[in-house]
Amino acid sequence: MADNESRMEKTVNSLKEEYKSIRTGRASAAIFDKVRVDYYGTPTPLNQVGNISIPEARTIVISPFDKSIMGDIEKAIQKAELGLNPNNDGKVIRIAIPPLTADRRKELVKQAKATAENYRTTIRNIRRDGNEDLKKQQKAGELTEDQLKTETEKLQKLTDKYIEEINGIYEAKEKEIME
Repeated sequence: MADNESRMEKTVNSLKEEYKSIRTGRASAAIFDKVRVDYYGTPTPLNQVGNISIPEARTIVISPFDKSIMGDIEKAIQKAELGLNPNNDGKVIRIAIPPLTADRRKELVKQAKATAENYRTTIRNIRRDGNEDLKKQQKAGELTEDQLKTETEKLQKLTDKYIEEINGIYEAKEKEIME
């Protein structure tokens, strides 16, 4: 039971991480988490080659530790297809976050909904695996019929709890996107 719960908890945390990369109308350093800069031949996370700051709600400033890789950082941001246009002034890279159009917002909500459904399916698969383990234990004589029923109900309650948590996370993200 503890194993199933920890797997479900990891699934929910993974969803939270994935949602950080979905761009909303506000500036967030998390949208660059998956951006890799070619730093002397090695793909390096953007936050390891420069300082990412947010001076205003719709502006991101990246200050590279090594000024010689400014062009590489620009290329990496453009290659990541985030829909952002970096401006290099020789010292820092400024990125203005454009407001989202209504169509783009709807598209992002659809993407978030599909992602949430995938994670709900993962939770259900964990429940299915747990139920199969319980049935195996019962066949092996480790559980009685009543214990099997009780454990199955506990697993279902756990599943419902985590699916409810995923729904809450999705609703919050949908609200954030539609702002």
